[in-house]
Amino acid sequence: MTRFEGKVALVTGGRSGIGRAVAQRLRDEGARVFTAQRGDDPEFEAISADFSDTQSPHQVISDVIDRAGRLDVLVNNAGMMQEIKVEDMTLDQWERNLTVNLTTPFLLIKAALPHLRATKGSIVNVGSTEGIGANPLHAAYCATKSGLHGLTRAVAVDHGGEGIRCNAVAPGWIDTDLNVDFIQSHENPDALLRGLSKIHPVGRTGKPEDVAALIAFLAAEESGFVTGHVYTVDGGRMVKLSLP
Repeated sequence: MTRFEGKVALVTGGRSGIGRAVAQRLRDEGARVFTAQRGDDPEFEAISADFSDTQSPHQVISDVIDRAGRLDVLVNNAGMMQEIKVEDMTLDQWERNLTVNLTTPFLLIKAALPHLRATKGSIVNVGSTEGIGANPLHAAYCATKSGLHGLTRAVAVDHGGEGIRCNAVAPGWIDTDLNVDFIQSHENPDALLRGLSKIHPVGRTGKPEDVAALIAFLAAEESGFVTGHVYTVDGGRMVKLSLP
């Protein structure tokens, strides 16, 4: 498939996990792909960025335009998670979570809008099922992902008339390196994996490629009448009730 032939895509946090799967999928379908994160990315055209610095988003978008001359797809994937209770979290910690997970996507969208307007481009934000529900000790993560879902809807409403679409995906348990390492560090990894599989109606945990497939659809022209929505990618976990 060459849905993205001649198009330019930016994927933040594209060196690993979901971001890497997205970057690979877009590239395989014809896009010229830039990734932005701390350090280099030997597989793609990389832009080094520290997204705790609010100057980075504008610089990243400018770099893409300087090098490629256009932007068609923006995937806001970079993020962070900190496990801590509200009463133990400092204001500095809260603000860092807010900056990386919500302010950075806002600033990237803001800087990208003139260029996406020119190409009738698409934005896909990577939210989370924790923007819908909550796991313990994830107050800042839940709050920022909920905010990202809201930002998605607002951008879709404000800029749909300009040909710009904005959607979000909300992944559940995905087998990223971090999650795989967590399973392997358990005293009985096989038992933990079986337990995780049972809470998903599809009978397995997710793969980065599962998320990448949906993001590619939302970024492509074939989803041209789809905007302003948050799509859960969780194997049915959020709709499965616990036993009475």
